[in-house]
Amino acid sequence: MSDSSGRIKEDTDLLSARVRVPQHVVFREFPAETVVLNLQTEQYHGLNPTAGAMLTELGRSSTVSEAAAAVARQFDRNETEVRGHVLGLCSQLLERGLIEIVPDES
Repeated sequence: MSDSSGRIKEDTDLLSARVRVPQHVVFREFPAETVVLNLQTEQYHGLNPTAGAMLTELGRSSTVSEAAAAVARQFDRNETEVRGHVLGLCSQLLERGLIEIVPDES
């Protein structure tokens, strides 16, 4: 069981990480949703437009934190609030194998 300080460290680590959509995952944005397909599991996942925008931004940003800031600007929302939503989405996407953390090359 993890305490809140463990969760804060996990969140901080994830915020500074770079994530990517692996080659076995494809997605397409539509006006009402983004459809994500994991080719290994053959499972489809539907994301609402906001989560779809987050996924797109995660793919083009250097870090999760940078992606959250971009999404906050795009939707004119509080960055702290959006950061929490992006972290939650990342956790769900990681669990389903729809994104992966890029190893630090430094």
